[in-house]
Amino acid sequence: MAIQVARTDPPAWVTDAIVYQIFPDRFARSPRVHKPGRLEDWDAPPTRHGFKGGDLLGIVEHLDHLVGLGVNTLSLNPIFASAANHRYHTYDYRQVDPLLGGEAAFRELLDTAHQRGLRVILDGVFNHAGRGFWPFHHVLENGAASPYLDWFVVNPEWLSSGRPLRAYPESQGSAAPRRRESLSAFGYRAWWDLPALPKLNTDNPEVREFLLTVAEDWTRFGADGWRLDVATEIETPGFWQAFRDRVHAVNEDAYIVAEVWDERPDLLDGSSYDGLMNYPLLTALVGFAAGPHLDARIAGQHSWLRGKLVALDGPAFAARLDHVLAAYPPPARAAMLNLLGSHDTPRLRTMGGGDRDTVRLALLAQMTIPGVPCIYYGDEIGLEGEMDPGSRGAFPWDTGAWEQEILALTRDLVAFRRASPVLRRGALRLLGAAGPAVAYLRSWADGVKDDGGGPQAVLVALNNGESPASLGLRAPDLAGTTWSSAALPGMPQPMEVTADGDGGLTLELPPRAGVLLRQ
Repeated sequence: MAIQVARTDPPAWVTDAIVYQIFPDRFARSPRVHKPGRLEDWDAPPTRHGFKGGDLLGIVEHLDHLVGLGVNTLSLNPIFASAANHRYHTYDYRQVDPLLGGEAAFRELLDTAHQRGLRVILDGVFNHAGRGFWPFHHVLENGAASPYLDWFVVNPEWLSSGRPLRAYPESQGSAAPRRRESLSAFGYRAWWDLPALPKLNTDNPEVREFLLTVAEDWTRFGADGWRLDVATEIETPGFWQAFRDRVHAVNEDAYIVAEVWDERPDLLDGSSYDGLMNYPLLTALVGFAAGPHLDARIAGQHSWLRGKLVALDGPAFAARLDHVLAAYPPPARAAMLNLLGSHDTPRLRTMGGGDRDTVRLALLAQMTIPGVPCIYYGDEIGLEGEMDPGSRGAFPWDTGAWEQEILALTRDLVAFRRASPVLRRGALRLLGAAGPAVAYLRSWADGVKDDGGGPQAVLVALNNGESPASLGLRAPDLAGTTWSSAALPGMPQPMEVTADGDGGLTLELPPRAGVLLRQ
């Protein structure tokens, strides 16, 4: 009997993926989904607890925008039943939230997206549930008598004394992020000591089986992958290995990406995740793209970004980029989710002090380096917003409110990446950096040629300074080569340069701009 060997490399399609992250409550509202009561005005500033009423059929009805943008993968924030607009407080993992249109709407979204060449990734929140989760409700009602008691980590002294768990304490403000204090404060362990988020006891085989079956079932329903919320906070040995095995038994090509903020190459040994959310790269891309426009106050609104997201010049960006890319082996590097912002950060443009050029430079870099580019909904039309709830505003479907130049640039860069296999599979080499400028080369390693079309090499040069920059480069293997730039909205006029016999060339870069040169 043949022995089936589990695949350890990421799915082949991931290298070609361009992801668009959607916060379902804030993207689009469909009249076909019934809403039971009052909603927050769509165009009003978002609030922490308000519901705008976006739903899954709203996404279906606006797929033309996404297909026109050129993305080929949708990443949805949680869609399962929850009492929070962000739906990280799950109360029923087996039900798509009725406010989003329920299972029928998800079926229509999957079918329509797949027909149009789009894959769909779900957000798996398996570390903690909402306090409305039915097993937790059972414990609240029955205390030590509940057969679901061991689904959670409960303080035995509370139960032995007959005290009820304090799921609704008088003050429910954000607690200090000191793990396990909730055991003494509420009688049960809660994520970051927030009473609304009881932590699941994944050491319990019943809990593990429940969660793994949930993942299997929704993968079987048609999900193309999973983004795993706070993955490293599940410390049960073997949990994520079992998750990978079970999901891949249903769909071998499912993409599994973990929310991990730090550099953790040790996690990408092929036994659990395909890639990680690449927040260290975000600090490099945004720190350089914003440069002198970086708003330190905004960047400091997130505890992890504070002190890590700083303004970078060309050499500092080159060093940071080289370090981040070198941290991972090529298969993992190609599957890292390269984002410029998310629902957990301020928006890209806002981190750059509202500067349009920050968005341009960041997009140009993001779309030309190894990994999976991820666009946070609305960034392509210039949306702004500080930390939650500001970064979770409603998508304005009045095109008069859109930054058309940013949208055009995003479309052109996505199209260029999709037409250029070398940008997705080629090697990256830093050519030089000085002052506000940096340049790198994407080319086939060891003279490998690709028959997929597109340029055989791409040279990217960026200037984040307020003045023109002249960047001299020298690489013997470029001797005699001629390079012509792609015309990009808002970027410099097309140019053509030729390296001399020693491989030297000088690039004249306008302020706050970049060029994309093809051989």
